[in-house]
Formats: sequence, structure tokens, C-alpha cells
Amino acid sequence: MARLLIKTAGLENRTLELRLGVNRVGRRPDCDFPINHPSVSGNHCEFILSGDGVQLRDCGSTNGSFLNGQPVTEAWLSPGQTVRLGDIELLVENTDVNVAIPQYERPSHLPPPPAVLPDGALSCPHHVETPATFKCTHCSAVMCNACVRIIRRKGGVPLFLCVNCHNKCEPIVAAPAKKKKGFFGFLQDTVKLKFTNPRGGKK
Repeated sequence: MARLLIKTAGLENRTLELRLGVNRVGRRPDCDFPINHPSVSGNHCEFILSGDGVQLRDCGSTNGSFLNGQPVTEAWLSPGQTVRLGDIELLVENTDVNVAIPQYERPSHLPPPPAVLPDGALSCPHHVETPATFKCTHCSAVMCNACVRIIRRKGGVPLFLCVNCHNKCEPIVAAPAKKKKGFFGFLQDTVKLKFTNPRGGKK
């Protein structure tokens, strides 16, 4: 991560390990990096760390901010440059940004995704041969009657809870099966017969 090293006698070898975002430097104790020196203002400057690098921004300090001896109000920093805040000298050691993205792993306690039974219904992940009858409204997990948690409430209406996240479950409503048509019903839908009399008129 980006880092500056103080070179001024009495404070030498103290490092400023910058964090992503704004890093305030000044004499005030509530700054991110307080430097107790009379030449440093209460809120002297900011080091802004982003994906583009490190930017120095002076906050209207009394004795000014300098980059390689030149006064600046805003400037981008590079490794090897010298920053001076009042009489405090810092060496820019690094301006890199290391953003670690954690690797997601599926929690081992969660059941595998549900399988589909021969009749098209989802199976319960814990009882693969049993159709799922409930679905969680929060995590979308499905489960059978044996897995869902039932709480009896006053008035007799039970509350069904998910076995994984303990949120509310709702019954899975199966789509109504289509009635199978017989042979003559099939003919009636697909074939239309027109009968004509000998004179050419329709019956």
C-alpha cells in the first residue's frame, strides 16, 4: 500500500501508511496522521489514495505544502519525490494501491441445489426422493414437510420457517395438471370437416 517516510530529525523513520480514501495530516490529534510540530497546521493537508495513485491537497496551511521544493496546492505523487509540510520532510516510498478481493466459497452447511423429480417437481435437498412443498421467501431454499420448521400461533394459523435462515416460508403451489384429451377431442381441435349437399350448399 502507498507509504510516506518522515525524514526530519526527531520524527525520522516514522511512516505514513495510507488507506484508501482521504488521509488527513496535521497537528490536531483527530487527524489520521497527527504530527506535533509547530510548523505544521492543525489540519495541514490531505493525501488522497485512489485507484489512480496518491494526490496531495493542501488545506490552506500556514506554512504551505511543497513537492520537490515547489509550493503546491494539489499534486499527484510519484515514488522517490520529496514532500515538505512546513519544516517536516517526507519521502514518497510507494504509491501503489493493493485491493484484495476476497474469494467467495459456498458455506459447507448449505444444502446442494434441488434436483428435479421425474414428474417435474423440485425435490427436497435433504430428502432427494421427496418433493419440496415449501419455499423460503428470503433465501429461496426449498424443503419438504419434514424439514420446514412449524410454529403454532394463537388462533391456530401455523407459521412455517426456513430450515436454513429461519425466515418465513410459503407453500409451493403446483400448477394444475392439464386434462388429457381423448382421440376424438384431439380430432375436434385439429380437423374441421365441412359437409356439403349435392347442390353445393352447406348443411
